[in-house]
Amino acid sequence: MLDYTKFQDVFPADLQIPYDRKLQHEIEEHRNSLDGTLFIDRVMKALGIAKAKLYPPKSDSALRQLHQQICEAGMSMHHKQSLLYYVLLDFDTAVSRDSISEAFAGDVGMPSTYQVFMKGLWYMDRQDYQHALEYVAHPSLSPDFADDIIIALVRHAQANDYSLALSYYYTVQPILKTSLALELLYDAMVRTNATEALLFSRTHPEHTREQLFRRWIAGVLDGGKGEKSTPVTQLAFMPFDSTEETWFEEYLSKGEGRNLRKAKDTLLIRMIACDRFADVSRDMAEIEGMTGIEGMTEIEGMTGMTGFTDMTGIEGMTGIQDRTGIQDRTGI
Repeated sequence: MLDYTKFQDVFPADLQIPYDRKLQHEIEEHRNSLDGTLFIDRVMKALGIAKAKLYPPKSDSALRQLHQQICEAGMSMHHKQSLLYYVLLDFDTAVSRDSISEAFAGDVGMPSTYQVFMKGLWYMDRQDYQHALEYVAHPSLSPDFADDIIIALVRHAQANDYSLALSYYYTVQPILKTSLALELLYDAMVRTNATEALLFSRTHPEHTREQLFRRWIAGVLDGGKGEKSTPVTQLAFMPFDSTEETWFEEYLSKGEGRNLRKAKDTLLIRMIACDRFADVSRDMAEIEGMTGIEGMTEIEGMTGMTGFTDMTGIEGMTGIQDRTGIQDRTGI
């Protein structure tokens, strides 16, 4: 069996060190785009190696120092092997094959779950998120660094396509620990499918749910995807419960949402949609004073809807509540 504590056993003399200036520059660029911390940096810190800039090693002596730091650290053997395996993944790219890292993992008896996880983080650091998802979302893994993974996947989504971040979340179902991760994830949900996002907010305790609901309104009015209707009419006909109805009116009439584009238009259309004509008459003076031209176009269009006054009310709609897979989930 290979002795991972011996430098020459892990990094034979005939191996070409891959850390030329180009690769060093790429790694530093990726580090900067991840708020100054690569996933390998997070792993090293979690395992007790706090010295900055050990990775990437820029010379043979720096590589030897990194190997020594790993071997002397107070961590388990498999954790040490995992860090060395990550480094050897860089060597694989220099020779365009996986044999170096795989041979090392086989020779030291490294568990497959450690290989899967470290390879996923390596792809995350290389910003190859499509391949990273195949590994970090593997069912054999525990959701370590879930918040950081979601933050990276949302922030680096291309063309507002958040499918990778959402796929990771729905597959792994991690308990998020930071408000930033939850907010970014929720914004991605709103922009992808507003209905799913509303259902997701209902799985949380009331205080968090209210915060998410307000965020949901702002996101929809800003132009979420996944629905055919315009943002205003989408909000007008969305089925709310009584609590959400109260939050909705307070946020758009008195809260921070009153300054949102089409806030008053949205309130007026929803009152009409819910057959609350008495409220419309009562509030018309205020609403007319704040309604924009664009909103009036939509409001005027409502008068041509057949059977409009026969609606039984938004709250009576229950079909949306039967969606599976969301409501039974535990809160974050």
